[in-house]
Amino acid sequence: MKWLIRFLTSSIGQKLMMSLTGLFLILFLIVHLVGNLQLLTNDGGQSFNIYSAFMSENPFILMISLCLYTFIILHSVQGILLYFANKKAKGSYAPKGNVAGASWNSKNMALLGVLIFAFLCLHMGDFWVKMRFTDQLALVSYPGHEDPVQDMYTRVHVAFQELWIVIVYLIGVVALMLHLIHGFQSAFQTLGLNHKKYTPVINGIGWIYTIAISLGFAIIPLFHYFSH
Repeated sequence: MKWLIRFLTSSIGQKLMMSLTGLFLILFLIVHLVGNLQLLTNDGGQSFNIYSAFMSENPFILMISLCLYTFIILHSVQGILLYFANKKAKGSYAPKGNVAGASWNSKNMALLGVLIFAFLCLHMGDFWVKMRFTDQLALVSYPGHEDPVQDMYTRVHVAFQELWIVIVYLIGVVALMLHLIHGFQSAFQTLGLNHKKYTPVINGIGWIYTIAISLGFAIIPLFHYFSH
């Protein structure tokens, strides 16, 4: 057991954990976006509200959610620890000076991570907390659905009528996009998948994934802001 603790607290172990938790979060973003795209359907919020109720009541989803929250915190903490460790050792995550070929986002992954984490706290406080721990949301009933569900759709729609919320949300999406551009390729590289034949393919997939995810999340607040 001691060898495992030593490995996980070593630089290599921390980078491995960053990669594995990062890949899990990359997969989660796909699922999260697919669910949130129901906010664009023209059904008065029925599909999104029923989806939200299912996600908050299903025991299996709740277990996955606990894993997700754990991985988000672990990924964030590991990132901060790696940042300071590599800054002290003049490592690649925090290079001093202008490193040839290094992009701005690759040199500022820790800053982008902090911005994303702050955005997540605001995002969850405004939506998730109100759904799970308050009675601020009205209950609505739909034909063919036995129990009434919380009207999360209206909460989202009203929130995105505020320009400052839309701007903050878009800033969070931009920070996520810059973080993913470097993080996607970096995760596979850390796992040893670095080859002159396959790396360009991985980078290409990373760009396609990043653009699709970023546009998908950005469209939602813009759609609701301009639809009032």
